[in-house]
Amino acid sequence: MSAASDFSAIPLVDISALIAGDAEGSRAAAEALGKAARQVGFLYVTGHGIPAPLFDRLLEAAAGFFAEPPERKMEVYIGRSANHRGYVPAGEEVFSGGTKDAKEAFDLSIDLPVDHPAVSAGTPMLGPNQWPDLPGFKSAVTAYYDAVFAVGRALIRGFALALGEAPDVFDPYITTPPSQLRLIHYPFDPTAVDAVGIGAHSDYECFTLLHSTGPGLEVMNGAGRWIDAPPVPGALTVNIGDLMELWTNGAFLATSHRVRKVQQERYSFPLFFMVDYATKVAPLPRFRDRGERQGLVAGEHLFAQTTQTFRYLAERLKSGELTLPSGAHALSSFGQEARQSNDS
Repeated sequence: MSAASDFSAIPLVDISALIAGDAEGSRAAAEALGKAARQVGFLYVTGHGIPAPLFDRLLEAAAGFFAEPPERKMEVYIGRSANHRGYVPAGEEVFSGGTKDAKEAFDLSIDLPVDHPAVSAGTPMLGPNQWPDLPGFKSAVTAYYDAVFAVGRALIRGFALALGEAPDVFDPYITTPPSQLRLIHYPFDPTAVDAVGIGAHSDYECFTLLHSTGPGLEVMNGAGRWIDAPPVPGALTVNIGDLMELWTNGAFLATSHRVRKVQQERYSFPLFFMVDYATKVAPLPRFRDRGERQGLVAGEHLFAQTTQTFRYLAERLKSGELTLPSGAHALSSFGQEARQSNDS
């Protein structure tokens, strides 16, 4: 175990050169991104260019929605959707440890009409969003989605440079990706004790860009210890996901993380940056000397992991309405948590 992997702090990287398209500055930013991805798998990014008022509008819209009566929120229950969009009540998600999450959420993604070719072909995870009937909600959420997704496009170019690849190597796989934005609400709970709120997991996509309003997030280091990852004002928190771990054959490791139960009310807004559903992901040629790892189809991995996590999808799986893709991974098959289990 290298000393670097036994980290106790999370690095901060300025990506303003990537956002601006400055070639020389982008190389320096990419070097810092690569170091953080290899040694930690979690980082804070500044210089992302998202205006603070855009986030303020998102927070106001989310707070307004979650303040609605339960029956109003259930009008857009995620189980009513054919493509996994809508309200997620507390207890709907169950991670590999079997614990139910003490939170509620609203899930959305790229908003495609039903006559879009990918939707009419029956591609899972693609289609229209469910929107609550609240003034200003859709516009505020969509504006933030577009802005943070644009940051993700710049960031994946930086990771490509960090890997020694052309900056546009991943661009052909980013046309209509099911990159999900979640609005997550942890209600105020004066009785909460310092315990796990979201079970340990890695994220299924390429990487995640997170904006949150309070502490509680923890990340596992290479020694298996949990390190606090509180929000940094003005920064986005970024963590490596399963697909980047596979593309780099473990050079970038998907970072296992969890959320502790805290008493204060907390909002969390992760954008899970994804590639197109049919993208075949396997180690890039330069990483194939690190041992053989089986490839997968990006969307099938996302669909399989989501189906195993959400109660309404697990019920459809049990009834035979859904089936998992061939070779689907079990939950927590990537990241530090999986590595720790395999090493024990």
